[in-house]
Amino acid sequence: MNAQTQKFQIDGPVGKIECAFDLPDAGTAPRGIALVAHPHPLFGGTMDNKVAQTLARTLVQLGYITYRSNFRGVGETAGTHDNGIGEQDDLLALIAHMRAQPGQADVPLVLAGFSFGTFVLSHVAKRYREAGGVVERMVFVGTAASRWEVAPVPENTLVVHGELDDTVPILSVFEWARPQEMPVVVIPGAEHFLHRKLHILKRIIVDAWR
Repeated sequence: MNAQTQKFQIDGPVGKIECAFDLPDAGTAPRGIALVAHPHPLFGGTMDNKVAQTLARTLVQLGYITYRSNFRGVGETAGTHDNGIGEQDDLLALIAHMRAQPGQADVPLVLAGFSFGTFVLSHVAKRYREAGGVVERMVFVGTAASRWEVAPVPENTLVVHGELDDTVPILSVFEWARPQEMPVVVIPGAEHFLHRKLHILKRIIVDAWR
């Protein structure tokens, strides 16, 4: 991602989880911690996916200590793909690690996901809140509502989708968002991976934090 990215491993439920984190600029007091979840591993998704990296870079710029990890069977992460079930346990283990770091126990937590990562994070957030945890805000890009049972999310969640997404048709996202009365920010002309539109995604997130 950049020269400052630090990689590490933690012990997860089925073995090692490969992780990375980035710090805000030196001299900037972190405003919180953030976790970014990547797209489907069986279709080439990794924590270095360009949309996941854009989410991470943007959150670092906004002042968050930002973590990413590879899902099961990707990179150096142990295990095999578990359809988003075991992956929830792994992300909860990473959040526990994040919270255990000096100065990170009580700071605001942001969860950001792309595609399959939105499905996993929606259930991670639900389980985390049920256990007494607090999520400051969530950012969903390419919400995988046509393929997975994405859980309802808090009303301040930022949902961004490409108008021409043929991987997850935008109508399926509207159907997921409608009962929650959840606004959806649409990027005109954008497909699923937001080719040549990532600068717009960054602007939308920064504007939402003002």
